[in-house]
Amino acid sequence: MGGRALSVPRRSEAKQILGYAQDHASGWRRGAAVLALVWVLLAGSSCRKSAPATEGYIYVSNGKSDTVTIIDTTSFAPLRTLNVGKHPTSVTANPVNNEVYVVNSDSGSVSVIDGRSNQVTATMAVQRNPYSLSVTPNGTRAFVANTGSNSVTALNLENRQLLGNIAVPAQPATARVSPDGNLVVVSSLAANAVSLIDAQKLEVEATIPVCEGPDAIAIVPDGSKAFVACTTSHQVAAIDLKNRRLLTLLRVGGTPASLIMKPDGGELFVCNLEADTISAINTTSNEVSESFLAGSSPMSGVFSGDSSLLYVSNLRSNSIAVFDVSTRKLLVSVAVGSRPDRMVLTPDEQLLFVADTGSGDVSVLRLGLRRDKKIQRPPQRLFTMIPTGMQPNGMAFKMPSGGN
Repeated sequence: MGGRALSVPRRSEAKQILGYAQDHASGWRRGAAVLALVWVLLAGSSCRKSAPATEGYIYVSNGKSDTVTIIDTTSFAPLRTLNVGKHPTSVTANPVNNEVYVVNSDSGSVSVIDGRSNQVTATMAVQRNPYSLSVTPNGTRAFVANTGSNSVTALNLENRQLLGNIAVPAQPATARVSPDGNLVVVSSLAANAVSLIDAQKLEVEATIPVCEGPDAIAIVPDGSKAFVACTTSHQVAAIDLKNRRLLTLLRVGGTPASLIMKPDGGELFVCNLEADTISAINTTSNEVSESFLAGSSPMSGVFSGDSSLLYVSNLRSNSIAVFDVSTRKLLVSVAVGSRPDRMVLTPDEQLLFVADTGSGDVSVLRLGLRRDKKIQRPPQRLFTMIPTGMQPNGMAFKMPSGGN
């Protein structure tokens, strides 16, 4: 999201498709001083005594600071700030190894952070304007979509070597590895196409025309289908991954920005940024079952573990909306920082971390459990705020032991 050979529509920089506003450095610095005071007041000893003990670290990529902030989830304090490459756009945790990967768009590289020492231990070169990265389930390979060079870079994460660069149609935005690790699904913004890459042979098996401006990708747990959000045509493409063909195009709201798959894969929720709605898609019948109001510019979302609650970040209303999934009703709206986007729910589901791209901080919502200890109680207010760098645009959670 140095000089460029072409204009690249990345979420973190332009989100020109999605109406992203530019942050101003002077305003951020003034806000940071106030935020530091707020953090001292909110994250003091009294808060820490009552907070759940969720041991781990949140890694936050700061797009305009060229840094990663590491947050200790037990103290709610920034542990340290690491320098990475220019304009980091995303951060991804390895599901097996104790490593975290940061995509540096303007440097054409991926930084490797060791989860034990919390230091940058390596930098791997890719191609121009990388945007997103996806790791295979066994943690041995990563695939990077290079928007500026119309390619996908395959990396060996065990020896940190380049495996190859695979040509794909113009402006690949998102690369997503299938649950079995055998296929890589790649959306190409300018080509209105989706490429299917054999993850072992590193070859394109099929290129499927879809709708205009394909970007976000969601794959059902059994790997049989992929759904791709097309930001320009306000559609979602359903793709049969077994037979390598387009199934249908589904009309949703204006500018579908992200896709949130229920853990069981039965439903897919679409955040429609310009329509201020969420569309629910039945992934079996490939039909839009309904749409409901979300807030001002819903950007991304995350489910509770039992799928009873859906948390949605509303970019322009500076809030997190909490919905009852079964009734689609809004339960509560919690005010957070400016222009919230990405969210991370800790594995014990006690804490929700929110990247506030406009105010340069991470908001923390403390969650609770009902008496049956299965269904979460919606948070009623903000728990604390933690200062980061400018334009925090990506987050990942990692336990000290290496788990996610």
